[in-house]
Amino acid sequence: MIDLSGTKAETGSVQPPLTALIDMVFMLLIYFLLTMGFMVDEGIGIKLPEAGEASRTLPRDLVVAVTNEGSYFWKGARVTLSELENKLKASPELTPDTRIVIRADRGARVNSVVRVMDLAKTVGAASFCLATETEP
Repeated sequence: MIDLSGTKAETGSVQPPLTALIDMVFMLLIYFLLTMGFMVDEGIGIKLPEAGEASRTLPRDLVVAVTNEGSYFWKGARVTLSELENKLKASPELTPDTRIVIRADRGARVNSVVRVMDLAKTVGAASFCLATETEP
């Protein structure tokens, strides 16, 4: 048997490595920021219609906003329908695979939305869709 009565134990406190803990928190923060899907809202007050299922907007999609007053917005700037047509035709992002996403307010007139759909066909977009929110 070993006699330990003459030895004195250290009474120091144990400190966890804080540097590693802080590094881990920052790595998790960066991970969540990079994996979250951010959709840029151009600052236009639009309440999207609700639907049971919604698909995600892809980076190559072109987004056109229609307000409930019937105004059209392209990349955050208010445009007329003819200006929108010219901007879409001149856009380098418009390819045969491009989809035009119409972010129409739920109070927008159907005629304003149909004009943008017609315009999407005219400029040669592959398809178009209406942006919606998922039902709560």
